[in-house]
Amino acid sequence: MATILIVEDEFDIRELLEAYLTNEGYKVIAAEDGEEALERFQDESPDLVLLDLLLPGLDGFQVCRAIREESDLPVIMLTALGSEQSELKGFDLRVDDYIAKPFSMPVLLRRVEAVLRRTMKGPAARKLAHRALSLDLDGYKASVAGETIELTGREFALLRVLLQNRGRVLTRQMLLNRVWGYDFYGDERIVDTHIKNLRKKLGVDYIETIRGVGYRIDWEDTEKPDR
Repeated sequence: MATILIVEDEFDIRELLEAYLTNEGYKVIAAEDGEEALERFQDESPDLVLLDLLLPGLDGFQVCRAIREESDLPVIMLTALGSEQSELKGFDLRVDDYIAKPFSMPVLLRRVEAVLRRTMKGPAARKLAHRALSLDLDGYKASVAGETIELTGREFALLRVLLQNRGRVLTRQMLLNRVWGYDFYGDERIVDTHIKNLRKKLGVDYIETIRGVGYRIDWEDTEKPDR
C-alpha cells in the first residue's frame, strides 16, 4: 500500500487526515511545518504528499519547489485560498491536484486514489475478499461468486469500510463519519437503509447486526442463509 506524507500545521485536520487514510489502508507519515516535511520526504520516500499551502516557515509553494528539484513525487495541494492566481502558481510547480478547504473526506480519498493510479508504476490491483465476496477497489466493482453486483458509490464505500474492519463492530456514527464524511449531520438511520439495500443485493447476509451497537462483518467462514 502507498505511503502518504501529510503536511498540515493545524493539529485537528492533521489528526483527522491521519486517522482516515490509515483506516483506508495507507501508511501515513505527518509533518506540521515545511522544514519537517522536507526531512520526512528525504527520510521516508513517500508515494504522495498532501501539502497544505499555508504553513509556518516554508510555505507549501516553497516545499513543493524543493521537492520538484529532486523528484516527480505526486503532490496534492490543500488550501483555504481559492484564488485563481494561487492555483495557477501551484500548477506551475507541477502540483498534481488542488483541493480547497473545507473538503469531504470521501472526495479527498477519491482524489488520492486517482492521482496514485496515474503516477505509481505498475501498481498491483487492490482487492478485498471475504468468502465469495470480492471488491475491486481501483475498478469500483463488486462481485459475489464471480457475478458482478451493481452497487451505488455509497453502498460500495460502506461495504469497503466494513470489510477493511472485518471482525470489528462499527457503530452507525463511525460508519457515517467514514462513508458520508465528518460534516454529515443527517439522520444516522440512513446507515440502516443502506445496509438493508446491501444485504438484498449481495444475496448472502455477510453483514451482522450487533443490536444496540452497530454492524460488522465477522471473521468466521460459515455462510449465513440467503435472505
